[in-house]
Amino acid sequence: MKLPTWKEMPEGIVILEAGNAQEYETGSWRTFRPVVDKGKCINCLFCWIYCPDSSIIVKEEKMEGIDYAHCKGCGICSKVCPAKAISMVEEGSL
Repeated sequence: MKLPTWKEMPEGIVILEAGNAQEYETGSWRTFRPVVDKGKCINCLFCWIYCPDSSIIVKEEKMEGIDYAHCKGCGICSKVCPAKAISMVEEGSL
């Protein structure tokens, strides 16, 4: 069987309009989940600024939680947190 060349392959995902990420729940892709220790959180909102998936929930200028339906578990929030309030745990371990 001859495999098709890249030119013969059908297009994969096509984004037809900007800002449609909310329509797709991507949280099932995670291997690791961010967990917030509210006692350590200083509400600097670095996690919110750097999250590529806009998965940090902010209310009244405070970090309220994480939108796990869209969080892919990249760990950026954990890396940028100066208070070390966000840790990455293996999905399903809690």
